[in-house]
Order: sequence, then structure tokens, then C-alpha cells
Amino acid sequence: MRTSAIIHLDRFLRNFEAVRNLIGQERHICVPVKADAYGHGALKIAQTALKAGAFCLGVGTVGEGADLRKEGIDAPILLFTQPHPQEIPAVLEKNLTPFVSEASFANALNKKAVDLGLKLPIHMKIDTGMGRIGCLAEDALELARHISSCPGLELAGIATHFAVSDSAATADIAYTQQQTRLFVQAVETIKTAGINPGIVHAANSGAVVQHPDTWFDMVRPGLFLYGYDLSAGAVPRPEPVMELKTTVALIKKIKKGDSVSYGKTWIADKDTHIGVLPVGYADGFPRLASGKWQVVIGGSAYPQIGRICMDQCCVDLGTDLKVHQWDEAVVFGAVLGEIAMDAAALAGLTGTIPYEITCNINKRVPRVYI
Repeated sequence: MRTSAIIHLDRFLRNFEAVRNLIGQERHICVPVKADAYGHGALKIAQTALKAGAFCLGVGTVGEGADLRKEGIDAPILLFTQPHPQEIPAVLEKNLTPFVSEASFANALNKKAVDLGLKLPIHMKIDTGMGRIGCLAEDALELARHISSCPGLELAGIATHFAVSDSAATADIAYTQQQTRLFVQAVETIKTAGINPGIVHAANSGAVVQHPDTWFDMVRPGLFLYGYDLSAGAVPRPEPVMELKTTVALIKKIKKGDSVSYGKTWIADKDTHIGVLPVGYADGFPRLASGKWQVVIGGSAYPQIGRICMDQCCVDLGTDLKVHQWDEAVVFGAVLGEIAMDAAALAGLTGTIPYEITCNINKRVPRVYI
């Protein structure tokens, strides 16, 4: 087997059902499939999610949405980020639902929609404390009125995004609660003005698990669906969907004092065997993990040694060799006893977050769906 990302669709479905059981049947689930579904493969995840009952999908770019449409996905697709003006024709052509946070963007969408004789559904974005796209809460009514006055637009939803909903720290809980209050006040002001806000949604993974008062009409659990939750001790716990596997391409003896890989950062303190694995940082195995991680082969952990190279890395197989050439090696995704050697553990070791690890698994690594 070559280096492959094994995608456990059964685990994804169990994570999806965990969200469904938590929020109830009456609320919608939006499945973010941006960044190639966090590295898991956007098309297959989209198909699986929609079959399981997802209401809509979320993408980060117009191109991501267009690719899904090209493959026959006809469900609503939310465009989370603001597109370039030159991409507006494609937004309408591919029937994407953009987030709108300013009147000028609404005007540009409306003009093109009117020219084409279309009514484009959009979701208004309110910035309640994330500090990215979105109008200020105090400007939400004015923007909602403006959108409602545009003949080519339909206000189909109103959304916000939380900054620290995955944190159990007292100050962070208070911040999420403050964001929620601002959002609810803005939505109620819009309703009082006689404007239908459409689908109201705010909850990302952390909020789905920790803040049930933010579930509203729809939730957007990205990280949770792919198997990770940064909320320590929260229930339910998701199952990691991706494993990164490779094989032992070469086994060789080295002597005490021999070095391995660039920079001679690892030198054997005794005669031993090393295994060369055809996986490196170009595949998504972070170079920052060099000399700090363990790879699982045959149910046992072996230390990765020396610097991780672009296409290869090495492990110390020990003096008493029990590994054979072409044995399977799990780079991440294995469980040894009570220890989960997954993307979260690798992320913690390298000072990042698990979805950066999964997103960075290169396109040259084939996805194998189980």
C-alpha cells in the first residue's frame, strides 16, 4: 500500500448522528466541506452528509462550490467568505448562497441577479466579536432593510460566528454569551421591523457541544464532524475520521555513531535497524514533528528519528528486529491502549490545531474511503 489517507465514513456518520441526537430533529445541520472537507475529500463527504440528512454544505471559495456543482451536488451551498467582484457571475451561475456583510456587496449581487432575472438567496453575516467579515450588530437592521429592498436578493438566513465557544474558561464562556446576546438582540430587532430573517444560525463545533442556547435553527459543526473537539471533557466525544498510513519501504542496519537524515540531528547510540517510510512534509507530515513523534507498526510504537524530509522519514526499529519490509505503518490515527495517536496529538506536539494537520494532507496522498 502506498501512502494513503484512510477516511472512515462510518465514523463520520456516527459523529453526524451524535450532533443530530444532541440538537434534535427539528434543527438543520450545515456540513462545512471547505478546504476539501478539512482534507477528507469534499465530494465524498458532501455526498455522505447529504444522504445522512444534512440540509446544506459550506465552502470557503467560489471554486470549491463550483466543483461540487460540477459533480452534481444540488443542495444549498453556503459561501462563507467574501468573493472577489469578478467572481460574482459565478456565484449566481453556480447558485451559491453567499454571506453578505455590507451594502456594496449586496448591490453588486443584486445588479447581476436582476440582469439575469434571478432571485438569489443570501445569508446576512453579523460580526458579534469574531472580528472578521460581518456587519456590526448595531448596523444589522439597516443592512437587513437594504437587502430586503433588493429585488434580486432573498434574505434566506442570518448568521454569526463564535471566537472562543470551544473554551471552558470562565472569561471565554462569558464572551460567547455576550456574542450570543448581541446576535439575539440584532435578530429580534430585524424581526420586530417585520423582516423575516430566514434560517438563524451561529453554533460551530464548540457551541454545539457547550452552548445549547446557540443552536437556533441550524448548526455548523465542522471540526466535530471530522472527529475532533477542543472542548476538554465535553460529551459526546467524536471519533477521528482520518488515518494517515504508509509502509516500511526499506529496512537497513546502522552502527553506533551513524547519523540519520539532514543536519545529523540524530546519531545512533547503539547498533540498530532503521525503517525508511515514503512519507514526508510534502505529504502533510509536519517537519516540526521531527524526532518527537512515534509511528505505529504492527501494534507497537517506534520513534521517528532525524529530520522529516520532503518525501521520506525514518523510524528506529531497534536491535531486535520485528518489522518486515512493506509492513503497514500508521503515521497518525492509531490508538495504543488509552493513548490516541491522532491528528490532535500530533497538532499538540507541533503547536497547531488538528484541522490544520488534516487540511495539510497533500492532494498527492490518495483518499481511501471505508
